[in-house]
Amino acid sequence: MTIRIGDDGLARCGWVGADSEYVRYHDEEWGRPLHGDRPLFEKIALEGFQAGLSWITILRRRPTFRTAFAGFDPELVARFDEGDVDRLMQDTGIIRNRAKIEATISNARAVLELTADSPGALDELVWSFVPEQPRPRPRSFADLPAETPESKALSKALRARGFRFVGPTTMYALMQSAGLVDDHLEGCFRAG
Repeated sequence: MTIRIGDDGLARCGWVGADSEYVRYHDEEWGRPLHGDRPLFEKIALEGFQAGLSWITILRRRPTFRTAFAGFDPELVARFDEGDVDRLMQDTGIIRNRAKIEATISNARAVLELTADSPGALDELVWSFVPEQPRPRPRSFADLPAETPESKALSKALRARGFRFVGPTTMYALMQSAGLVDDHLEGCFRAG
């Protein structure tokens, strides 16, 4: 998969296709630096829910996820109990996977523990794993790794702090989407 020219004449990464939500996400979010404990908690949660599914499935359900998980406010999500898990398991607007739901609640608690004495600590931790040397601009998605030494290290660091559903492949997807790496393909109008 390489570059695709959209109806608007712009060259984009081929994975975008013609789906308007994917186009918007690619153009406005994917690969742009994302900072803040709450936004990164949300991204970690959504990337965890995405494991085994397509990103468009999560993207289309993101508004419902945000409602179901109290805007991904770690303080509110950390208070969720078994009743909330049962409620979420009945919510057809999200991915009803008990392990992922419970991991999101557990991860909210891990965020609070990490940031209790140091607001911004999740942001600082995640961004400490930016690769020192950028890779050459990929020409196709076949050029992209599923995981990197940095995503493995980020995964290990988060797991050591109690996070779940943060494997190296999931963390590489986070690094791409949150702008720690720029994997826009050569020829894409967003390539830096």
